[in-house]
Amino acid sequence: MPHLIEIVTLPHERQDVPLIRRKAAQQTGLSLDEISHVEILKASLDARSRQPVYRLRAAVYPLQETFTPEPALLAGLKPVSGKQKVIIVGAGPGGYFAALELLELGIQPIVLDRGKDVRARRRDLKAIQQDGVVHPHSNYCFGEGGAGTYSDGKLYTRSVKRGDVYKSLKLLVEHGATSDILIDAHPHIGSNKLPNVVQNIRATIEQYGGEVHFGQWVTDFILKDGKMQGVVTQSVEDENNTTTKEWLADAVILATGHSARDIYYLLDKKGIRVEAKPFALGVRVEHPQPLIDRIQYRGNGRDEHLPAASYSLVCQVGARGVFSFCMCPGGLVVPAATAPGEIVVNGMSMSRRDSPYANSGVVTAVEAEDLVAWQKHGVFAALAFQQSVEQQLFAAGNGDQKGPALRLPDFIAGKLSANLPGSSYIPGLYAAPLYDLLPPFIYKRLREGLKQFGTQMRGYFTEEATIIGTESRTSAPVRIPRATDTLMHPEVEGLFPCAEGAGYAGGIISAAMDGQNVAKGVGRLLAGR
Repeated sequence: MPHLIEIVTLPHERQDVPLIRRKAAQQTGLSLDEISHVEILKASLDARSRQPVYRLRAAVYPLQETFTPEPALLAGLKPVSGKQKVIIVGAGPGGYFAALELLELGIQPIVLDRGKDVRARRRDLKAIQQDGVVHPHSNYCFGEGGAGTYSDGKLYTRSVKRGDVYKSLKLLVEHGATSDILIDAHPHIGSNKLPNVVQNIRATIEQYGGEVHFGQWVTDFILKDGKMQGVVTQSVEDENNTTTKEWLADAVILATGHSARDIYYLLDKKGIRVEAKPFALGVRVEHPQPLIDRIQYRGNGRDEHLPAASYSLVCQVGARGVFSFCMCPGGLVVPAATAPGEIVVNGMSMSRRDSPYANSGVVTAVEAEDLVAWQKHGVFAALAFQQSVEQQLFAAGNGDQKGPALRLPDFIAGKLSANLPGSSYIPGLYAAPLYDLLPPFIYKRLREGLKQFGTQMRGYFTEEATIIGTESRTSAPVRIPRATDTLMHPEVEGLFPCAEGAGYAGGIISAAMDGQNVAKGVGRLLAGR
């Protein structure tokens, strides 16, 4: 058996293989000649003291123990026959990882996405960034790779009990991601590298007999005797929206993401039950990255061997939580609206995380009791509330995607900023009365929460920080129910709600694991027919 040890290194020693071998020898009592291999299992940065260190969990193999690399997961795939077909609606991590799992099971996946392939999406992202034009089918949320592709690529998840985290990460590595994600405590790919990984996943799906079709907007479901038999799509490329196509299959996986509002309304129209679900809404807070580095690295700043510093903050305001969300060190704030007439912001980081800014969502929970005035919308009360906030912030501007913003102290004081700091947000910012534009209960909780954050993290409360509205797409405000044993909708055989859009995930890896689990559920259903 290998020796399991922890090795502590200084940041500049993190990649020093001879030094790590020497430390392994010291801790195990083996000589260097008696060690055949040192395998790093986990690496985490510990910045709690003035001198940050890396803590490496390692397996040390003596000469008599042979280290054998694991075989590639893709090596076991074989072309599928197409005798059993499953439609997957959505080419995000939930949909694509469901497709890979179906290939393992010998089932043909047919992936349909309303958006464009990952490269073609870039033109529409440029249009929203520079011209304020929102393409309703191709944007930061819709298209190949889903919302995560161009909004950071963070791979950390706390949902370790939901599935095989390692398998999901290893599949990303086998499709081009750096192997560091297998050991980093907070793995990250970056929005500049993730598109290539996503393209490679599509190539695998197609290589083994699956299909991927873009520009296919699902407008109807094909139901018969309580069973899901397929979907109807309209071609997004057809300006007149008259070209429709029926797609038939043995089951349908819905992996549409948290912003496909039309799917929720379609389900309701077809008599397929959906449920209200709590979500969170707030703002995005941007600081200079060097300021966050100084705070987190105990006043020492950051050198070339340390990553851009991040933070995670949470507090209680009355009976509700206020918390940081999707923190992007060395990142950018981006416009994430999915329809004209909305202001939505999100955060992303490139692989090097070398932007001079750090940003994070700061949000508060929105529960049913907060939405009494919206109950006329029934199960869609939270969705209607979410949309109304986005539209109200848009209406406050001049018709483009400029972000309504305030300096942090002015946000808390409830006064308009005379000017604003520099920002990574390409469409630009303008001073706006967010204290009036946000719903009163949201503003009051955020104001009190940000005050507490200023005491938790000395230096966080500063004139250099900018509050930008609105961070509203934290999760789906609707859940599509499913049975815990079959993962199938309890009232429609063959319909499998999946990942974030169905209310069962919250990020790339949790969505990927959910896709894998749902695909296994499909496999059990089809095996029993």
